[in-house]
Amino acid sequence: MTPTQAAPAFFLAVVVILVVCRLVGMLAVKIGQPPVVGEMVSGVLLGPSLLGLVLPGVQAALFPDTVRMLLYLGGQIGLVIYMFGAGYEFRVGAIKGSVKSVVSVSAAGTVVPLVLGVGVSVLGANWVGILKPGVSPAVSAVFVGVAIAITAFPMLARIITERGLGGTRFGSLALACGALDDVLAWVLLAVVLGMHAGSSGPVATAVGGGVLFALLVWLVVRRVLAKTMASPRVSADQRILVTAVFLFGAAWFTDVIGLYAVFGAFVLGIAFPRGEAADAVLAKLMPIGRIVFLPLFFTYSGLNTRFALLADPNLLAYAVVVVVVAVIGKLGASWAAARLAGEPQPIALRVGVLVNARGLMQLIALNVGLQAGIVSPSLFTVLVLVALVTTIMTAPILSWLDRRDGRRYAGQELPEFLRSAQPARS
Repeated sequence: MTPTQAAPAFFLAVVVILVVCRLVGMLAVKIGQPPVVGEMVSGVLLGPSLLGLVLPGVQAALFPDTVRMLLYLGGQIGLVIYMFGAGYEFRVGAIKGSVKSVVSVSAAGTVVPLVLGVGVSVLGANWVGILKPGVSPAVSAVFVGVAIAITAFPMLARIITERGLGGTRFGSLALACGALDDVLAWVLLAVVLGMHAGSSGPVATAVGGGVLFALLVWLVVRRVLAKTMASPRVSADQRILVTAVFLFGAAWFTDVIGLYAVFGAFVLGIAFPRGEAADAVLAKLMPIGRIVFLPLFFTYSGLNTRFALLADPNLLAYAVVVVVVAVIGKLGASWAAARLAGEPQPIALRVGVLVNARGLMQLIALNVGLQAGIVSPSLFTVLVLVALVTTIMTAPILSWLDRRDGRRYAGQELPEFLRSAQPARS
């Protein structure tokens, strides 16, 4: 397909994706789910699991290989812009005095599911043959562990924002845990890729490059951006241009070193100066990234998901086991660690529920593994199911906890820690 032919095909695919995502997102809201869950489900519906099964000719015409590549690129733009906004909303000061909780929850929420993930990988290899031929069982096992240990940080940030928890201690604690979880998970993913390639280079590059990037952003980029935003001689359009240059530069650097583009965007968002000028820049950038480009990533992931494989009873049973293990390993371990760190029960439980959502970041990791030749189609499908279930269960459980605690303290003043855990009401 030539560029001239690819352009109209891409535009048509985008139209279909945006309409379907909007419709399914509206349905998701009606049943108590955040819109992002609808977008995630839409990606699967447009793939071979539904559209490709019912109308294979239509699906093939809508999403040929060239269009898939363009959808991937467009999805990356959406992820980078969205994570930049998540970093901007993150307030480091909100978790002062909670370092112990953040470190404890992140450590437990990474190590426990990682170990359990290795175990279910060994089980799956012997039970349903999920390993890809030619891939080391050790590489596959560690990859499954990393995929199960990951947290859907962008999705977590979006759920927190949509529920009005962004400025609360509870929301900030969950964001900090999710961010650290994913940094650890991506370093581990670099280890897996190094194991697969037979080299330690990716690990050294990720760690060393990450430290260098953080120093550059904090010591140099932060000051340049502060002067740009504060200068009256810089127009609004120029501020957006400068922000975009640094944003995509940060995404490029962290992508190249193996920490993935979203982390460069998130770190830049944290360092971005606060104020009216900065708010105006975010107000211009965020809607186009979240509404237009982010759904493209969900569809790209859905095109690689084949739920028809779960017609095999053994694979379906194995998938159920993996889902249960993933929930116990992430939610259970994070809750227990938070309690041991001194967090009240309502806070600990809500943090565990939130970091248990894996949707977006697990999909990213799965696509990395797929492109690296580590993941088989059956394993990809099982882990996508984990991402869907653990994400879909988040909002209903949070709402149930809010109702339960509301009844418990009916007619009384809520304790301070519980007030911080309740979503803001408009």
